[in-house]
Amino acid sequence: MTDAAHGPLAGLVVADFTRVLAGPYCTMLLADLGATVIKIEGPAGDETRHWTPPQHQGESTYYLSVNRGKRAITLDLDNPDDLATAQRITARADVMFENFKPGGLDRFRLDYEAVRYQNPSLVYVSITGFGAGSELPGYDVLAQALSGLMSVTGAPDAEPTKSGVAIIDVVTGLHAGLGALAALRHRDATGEGQRVEVNLISSALSAMANQSGAFALAGVMPVRLGNDHPSIFPYGPFPTADGTLVLAIGNDRQFIALCGVIQAMDAATHPHFARAADRSVHREELRPVVIEALASRSAAEWSALLSEAGVPCAPILSVGEAFDWARDLGLEPAVASGAGVTTVRNPMTLSKTPAAYPLAPPKPDADRAWVEEHLAGA
Repeated sequence: MTDAAHGPLAGLVVADFTRVLAGPYCTMLLADLGATVIKIEGPAGDETRHWTPPQHQGESTYYLSVNRGKRAITLDLDNPDDLATAQRITARADVMFENFKPGGLDRFRLDYEAVRYQNPSLVYVSITGFGAGSELPGYDVLAQALSGLMSVTGAPDAEPTKSGVAIIDVVTGLHAGLGALAALRHRDATGEGQRVEVNLISSALSAMANQSGAFALAGVMPVRLGNDHPSIFPYGPFPTADGTLVLAIGNDRQFIALCGVIQAMDAATHPHFARAADRSVHREELRPVVIEALASRSAAEWSALLSEAGVPCAPILSVGEAFDWARDLGLEPAVASGAGVTTVRNPMTLSKTPAAYPLAPPKPDADRAWVEEHLAGA
C-alpha cells in the first residue's frame, strides 16, 4: 500500500531515518512529488520537534517547515519488536535515507550491507557531516566553519559570520535527493540498488562554486568582502537619499545604462571603469562616484528609473515583505497542506505532474496503523 497516486514519484516508497534538516528537507520535497515517505523516529522524536520558539499551535515551526507529506511511526531500535518493524520497512522500500553517525546503524543490522542483503534493489542514501571517517557531529554551523564559508562571510574588519539560514544542510539535502534519483534511474535500468553518500563538507565546498573554484583553479584565497562580490562591481547594497538599494551590474551594457540614469556618463567611458574587470580592480575609486550620484533621490525613485532602463536593482525586503512581493508577481509562496498547516511551497513547477500537499506534518507515531497495514501488503 502506498498513498494516493500523485506526481512523478507516485508509488515510490521512502524509508526516512533522518532528522533535523538536510534529510527531512530532502524527503519532504520527494513527498511533494508523490513519494510515500515513512518517517521513522526514536522515542525522543526528531530533535526539531523541540526546537522552539517559534511555535504554531504548540508545535515547532522548524519541524513543521520540513516534514509535510510524510507518514510517521515511532520505533525504539533497542526494542526487538520495533527493530523488526524497522527492518521490514527497509525490506519493502525503494529508497532509504539515514543520517546517523558513521557506523551508528551497524548494531541494528540497518547498515548498507545488511539492508542490501534483504533488499538488493534498494537505494541507500547516507548523509553525514564529514564522511565515514569522522566522528564530528554533522551540525551546519560546524560545516560552515570548517568549509571556509564563514571565512568569506561578513565585513572585512569584522569576525567571520555564519549564514542567516542553515544553508549547507539545505544544499546537502538537495544533493541527497539528486543522488537518490540518479541511483533510481540506474536501478530501473538494471535492477541494481546502490549506496549514495553525501556529506556537509563536500556539499559546502561544491556550493561555494566560484569562491572554492578560485582556490582550486588559481590558488586564490577568498576573503571577506562584506556585501561586495569578488569579481563584479557595482554588485550589492548602496545608500540613497532615504534608504538602501541593491545594484547587480553584471556586464558592461548594464553599467552604461546605470551611468546614463544616474547622470554619471563620465564613468562609463573612464579607462578604469569601462570594462567589468577594471571596475572590479578599481572599485574603491568607483564606489564614491556611485554613492554620490545615488544620494540625490530616494531608493524608490531610483528603483523605478533604473528598472525602466533595464538596470538590475532591488530593495532589501523582510521575509514578510518577500512573501507579499512574490504574490504581487502572481506567485503563491505558501501552501496549506493536509489539515490546513501552511508551509512554503515546493519551488519546482512541473507542467504535467505538479507537486501536491495532501498531508500535514505528522505528529509523533501518528501513522502506526497505516504503516502496519502497508507492511501487511494491503
